[in-house]
Parts: sequence; structure tokens; C-alpha cells
Amino acid sequence: MCIDHNALFASIFYVTINGQVMKRIGICTVSSLKISWNSSVIYIIVHKRGSLHKGTMPDLWQDAMDHAVTLARKAGEIVKDALQNDLKIMCKSSSVDLVTKTDQNVEQLIITSVKEKFPEHSFIGEESVAAGEPCVLTENPTWIVDPVDGTTNFVHGYPFVAISIGFAVNKMLEFGVVYSCIEDKMYTARKEKGAFCNGQPLQVSDQKEINQSIIATEFGSNRDPDAVDKIFSSMRKILCLPVHGIRGVGSAAINMCLVASGCVEAYYEIGIHCWDVAAAAVIVSEAGGVLMDVEGGPMDLMSRRVLAANNNIIGERIVKEIEAFSAVRDDAPVILIK
Repeated sequence: MCIDHNALFASIFYVTINGQVMKRIGICTVSSLKISWNSSVIYIIVHKRGSLHKGTMPDLWQDAMDHAVTLARKAGEIVKDALQNDLKIMCKSSSVDLVTKTDQNVEQLIITSVKEKFPEHSFIGEESVAAGEPCVLTENPTWIVDPVDGTTNFVHGYPFVAISIGFAVNKMLEFGVVYSCIEDKMYTARKEKGAFCNGQPLQVSDQKEINQSIIATEFGSNRDPDAVDKIFSSMRKILCLPVHGIRGVGSAAINMCLVASGCVEAYYEIGIHCWDVAAAAVIVSEAGGVLMDVEGGPMDLMSRRVLAANNNIIGERIVKEIEAFSAVRDDAPVILIK
């Protein structure tokens, strides 16, 4: 059975067929639609002919973003409460790749709430992937979450910890929420709608001179000697350009938000994950910044490499000094060894 009526208009914002999200459809006559009832059609609004006026269509993803802000605040309270108690610390890939029960509890809070409110959405979370869930970005609306970005900071009481919630549709980032909970700074951005911190607009620095710039980076958790040598070598070359200084707060999301705020001109790192940067990438872009790979070209969210800069001049200058090294992609197939 199909929808078919010449007297009506329909606004269809996205349609999933057999679990796949199809291209967004705007306004059309219902007679032009042929959607079988065994398809899953989300957000259909049917109007009488002539009754649809400009500006009446609902904002499809604003409800999701509002929910993300609410969840980030709730998660921030859990993190701040946990800092007052003894932490149960565990290790993942190495003795310096830390996770706590708080990371797991916060992610479970977010997953449960998202599944209840948006059951058709997908989810990529740091702790879920660590537990064996696939890290695959599809065209489906997808929440990309780091429940505690800056876990090492959190463990040591170093006051830069963030809840990072990114959201992608059709593999394109739509909004980002980063809550630096100790500072009580809520960074938010939506595609083509600007970036904000606690409601105030963000704008990247207008600096174009590398020798007047501050650059942020991190050592990460990779302790392979060759990788560490390249990290130090890159930092040395950048420092001697010269730049005003090299900084890092221990959180990829906060470092990127500092670029968006105009406090630093660029941030780069190899070895981060998609959940570290997804939310902040939207914030940087909407604040007027640029995102690229550490060897130039566009940023690939799954590549585990990022360079966020206030403009292409600074970004491309930094690229020339970085000694890149390999990192296994987030979406690489998992090889099981028997």
C-alpha cells in the first residue's frame, strides 16, 4: 500500500528503509511519494494544499541537541560528585590508558537516555567500543560520545575534564556539545548556526603570524619509542619556528574548544579517537576555524588524526613541521586471534 493523494502536501525530513537512512526530502506533493508501509517513515507532516507557510517546518535535530545539553549537565554532576570520593581505576590498552567506573556509568546514563528518547538512533561510545562494540559510522543519526574526556586528568584531580557529545547524520557532523564540567563551561554548536560558550558567541583568533601564535598538542597514551620521538621532534620544530608557546590541558575536546574561543591558534594530535573530537570539530568549524589532517587535506573523523586551526595559513604552516606516524583507524576491522 502506498501514500497517494493529490490534495495534500507532505514534509518528510528523513526516511529509513530497511534500516538505512535515505536522503532528506523537502516539501512535495504527496502524490509524488511512493512509500510502502513496510518502510519506517520518521517525521511525516501532511498539510492541506496551500496551508504550508514558510518557516513552519520544525527543526528536526534541535530536540536532540537540547537533550544532549541536558545529558552533559547531568553527566557533569556525576563527574564532580565522583571527584569527592575514592575512584576505582582500571586500565584498557596499557597502564597509561585509564578508565574509571565513572566513565562507564556516565556512558551508560547517556546510552540509556538516548535509546529511550530516540530509539532509531545509533551510538558510538568510548567505553562501548572498549567493551567490544563496533566503531562504525553509518548514515543513520549517530551519537558519538566520550563520557569523560580527560580521564587521566580526572584520576589526578587535574581540573580539565569534559563530557563530549557529537551527533552525525549521513556521516556528516550536525552538532556538538562539550561540557568542561569543572570550569562549568558549556560549549555548543550546530551546523550553520554558530558556536557558543555558556550562550556567548565564539570566534577563532584572527592571528595569521605563526610567530605570534600559541599551539596546543598532547602526548597521548602511545608509549612506542618511535612515536614518542616523532612527537618530541614535531614539538621541537614547531617551538623553534618560533611560536609564543606550546600548551595542552589533557583533553582533546577542551583543547579544540580553546581554538574555537580564540585562546590558542591551533591544536594537533595523532592517536585521538572519533569520540574525542567529533563534538569539538563542529564547535571549531562554527567558530570560523578549519579542520584538517596532520599531513594536509580534509580531516577524516575515523583516522585518529586531527589539526584544528584558526585559519588555513596557521594550519598549513603547522602541517609542514609535523612528523606523522601511523595509528590504527577507529573503523578498522577487528581481527580476532584464536
